[in-house]
Amino acid sequence: MKIFVAGGTGAIGRPLLAKLVAKGHAVVALTRTAENTQALVERGIEPAIADVFDPDAVKAVVSRAQPEVVIEQLTALPKTYTPESMRAAGPFNTRIRLEGGSNVLAAARAAGVRRYLRQSIAFWAIPGAGLADEDTPLAVDASPAVAADARLVTELERRLFGTPNIEGIAMRYGFFYGPGTWFSPDGDVGRQVKEQQFPIVGNGEGVWSWLHIEDAAIATVAAAECGNPGVYLIANDRPLPVHEWLPAFAKWLHAPPPPRISADDALRANGPDAIYYGTQMRGVSNAKAKRELNFQPRALEWTVDTAMTQKGVAK
Repeated sequence: MKIFVAGGTGAIGRPLLAKLVAKGHAVVALTRTAENTQALVERGIEPAIADVFDPDAVKAVVSRAQPEVVIEQLTALPKTYTPESMRAAGPFNTRIRLEGGSNVLAAARAAGVRRYLRQSIAFWAIPGAGLADEDTPLAVDASPAVAADARLVTELERRLFGTPNIEGIAMRYGFFYGPGTWFSPDGDVGRQVKEQQFPIVGNGEGVWSWLHIEDAAIATVAAAECGNPGVYLIANDRPLPVHEWLPAFAKWLHAPPPPRISADDALRANGPDAIYYGTQMRGVSNAKAKRELNFQPRALEWTVDTAMTQKGVAK
């Protein structure tokens, strides 16, 4: 198939482009400047130069490419994962997703694109018992930043599914880990854990859903090829509460055990979002993705390593 990718230089974009090419698809990647074109060409990818905030330019390159499928992975997240950096990045990240994403979607519709995939978020389901699924409402009434992000996801998906004559697919990814992500030995959260700056908040019962960056790319290729319109939750088989995954992550990094702080202290230091992530977040089920996309995610590497160590198996 001819596939147009917007947002191909981020953590997921790089492995996604590689896997699309490996599967034999003809890939066109949007890039803002000519500086990146040679590297794309060397990887077997056709570059399309346009500013995502210029609707006419985006429309022109999509029209010229004539893809069957568009995959939108537009984000602008910081290299550091701290409350301060996330707040600072928020306005531009929102703009690129809303305005830039709208331009790409409009261009796809004008070009007669058959299927459109966009990046979405798995971990903002309304708190509750058990694992959330694709029909679980999002936490639009949670802490301020979480609620704002949940409303943003709701709006982006509403626009996608309301676009006529396009098969819209929202890929709600779990927390990325692996090369190029915050949750890697050389990533920012890895650094924070080594420096004991990433604590367990309160009871640590917030449940996180994980996704290796390569598995994210694999699932996205599958959805582009054979997915059904609608939402897919893309995460591994074992969502884990903070009080389990964070100590295991620290041990895997050969770091000291993470400190613990009370919910009140976290609230004073970092606001109500820290309470949501640390104590209220809900894990998600990947049953639909496994059933419809044959999704087979790998186990979270630092929990596998810990389990082997506990069983006395040599690394």
